[in-house]
Amino acid sequence: MNPIPFIDRATGKKCDERVYGGKALQLLYGDDLVSKILSPPLLHLLCRYPLFSHLYGSWQKSAKSKAKIKPFIKEFELDSSEYLLDVDAYTSFNDFFIRKLKPEARPIVAEDNIAIIPADARYLFHQNIQESDGFIVKGEKFCLSILLGDLELAKKYEGGSMVMARLCPVDYHRYHFPCDSVPKETRFINGWLYSVNPIALKKNIHVLTQNKRAITELETQAFGTVQYLEIGATSVGSINQTYTPNEPYKKGDELGYFSFGASFLILLFEKGRIQIDQDLLEATAKGTEMRCLLGQSLGTGANL
Repeated sequence: MNPIPFIDRATGKKCDERVYGGKALQLLYGDDLVSKILSPPLLHLLCRYPLFSHLYGSWQKSAKSKAKIKPFIKEFELDSSEYLLDVDAYTSFNDFFIRKLKPEARPIVAEDNIAIIPADARYLFHQNIQESDGFIVKGEKFCLSILLGDLELAKKYEGGSMVMARLCPVDYHRYHFPCDSVPKETRFINGWLYSVNPIALKKNIHVLTQNKRAITELETQAFGTVQYLEIGATSVGSINQTYTPNEPYKKGDELGYFSFGASFLILLFEKGRIQIDQDLLEATAKGTEMRCLLGQSLGTGANL
């Protein structure tokens, strides 16, 4: 499997991602002869169905899966000192997967006019959606109106800014409010559960508009109306919202979490409502994802 490079924002170093389930992904999406022979179209079809993810997720919730936790932490060199609970307190692998962190592990940028990174993830940033080709694959760009399931709503974000976050299985899988917000009711769009790993997206960018997704509208003072999307993926049939609609939240408060697997977030800002930090835009301009952590600066609100 070809390396998946990313820049670690904290250190500025370029790294290669250590992929959980890399052999399975290579089998499903690889271009080598073995993958083409052993990965028939039927296997791709089976993996996209929620039932496949449900069955796999059931195993991750079983008591026997607890035995995977410590080897997983060791293999991927995770920092267990950040966890709110002791490692032995988790009752299954999924219980560990949806772990909470100690508040001090992810300090939140305090300034009112600065939006924060909403989750630990690998990110791409687009200041102006219309001018960016960073999410075009084989000449195709996914359609905003299909992504949102609403043509009029999509028009509101023409020329706006987009933040794309890919959460890996090794990441903390709770996601948070990027700014002070009053969230509305979540709107769900049913769909498949294709992989959102880069090697899968390079095969079909339309995965982002075909997968199961949840859309929550955030009303904010400093950043206008923000659309917050959670997109499920293979082995992630469960998008769990933990907020209460129409109640005010501070940036950094929890919005929800994904159960086991990889997953994807998208934030949409109206045109001119945010200036994304320059180092984030520069990484995307180079075609490289940047690993960011919850609470880091995302961008500054416009003075409208």
